[in-house]
Amino acid sequence: MSSLFDLTGKTALVTGGGRGIGQAISLAFAAHGARVIVAGRTRATLDETVGQLRMAGPDADHFGITMDVGLEADVMRARDEVLSRAGRLDILVNNAGIDPHYAPIEKTSPADWDHIVAINLTGVFRCCRILGATMLEHKAGSIINISSVAGHIAMKRQVPYCATKGGVEQITKALAVDWAENGIRVNAIAYGWIDTDLTNSILTHPHLGARLLSRVPMGRFGVLDDAPGAAVFLASKAASYVTGHSLIVDGGWTAS
Repeated sequence: MSSLFDLTGKTALVTGGGRGIGQAISLAFAAHGARVIVAGRTRATLDETVGQLRMAGPDADHFGITMDVGLEADVMRARDEVLSRAGRLDILVNNAGIDPHYAPIEKTSPADWDHIVAINLTGVFRCCRILGATMLEHKAGSIINISSVAGHIAMKRQVPYCATKGGVEQITKALAVDWAENGIRVNAIAYGWIDTDLTNSILTHPHLGARLLSRVPMGRFGVLDDAPGAAVFLASKAASYVTGHSLIVDGGWTAS
């Protein structure tokens, strides 16, 4: 049964793959045999992650691409480089995003709104349209959009973030329906609170952290080891009949 999760021979691209959840997913893909391309804005971070990928999966030619999902030209250049160096793309993980903007909507500027939408929502659209569409030629592939529990439930003082993650959920469903006949599966992972370098200050805050933790039935926040299993599943043959689904990884938060 372990062959169900074997990604040998597959090429995966993970946006925002140089740190946090994106890096954890990238390393898990490499450990399961995939060739991994990490994309992000910072070359030093990408190079460090590629070094780790080569230890996790030494038999594949992993590499990094500098790319800002907010820039059309960057994504098109990344597509051309992927096709030139790898020949095809089998797995796309749209992980790049920015953190919630904590403010009531009356104190949220149009510029704040536009920035969050440009990265968290339009960035996913752009990567699906440019990178994901390369899968149409081969009539096979798996796209995994990284969402959040904020795409399923309301979170206080996070209107723009909730709106973008709700949009990601609907992009996932609509594209799954559009591309099912082409053999391309499109799913989402909706994470709850995962302890990363970006969230640690919130989760360890003496008052806010305790209040958030009280909402988690499992009694703990997620750690990076909790994050990549869902992505490996959705990318693999084990999920061959799964599309249009949002897999919630939140310790039971949205169930309570």
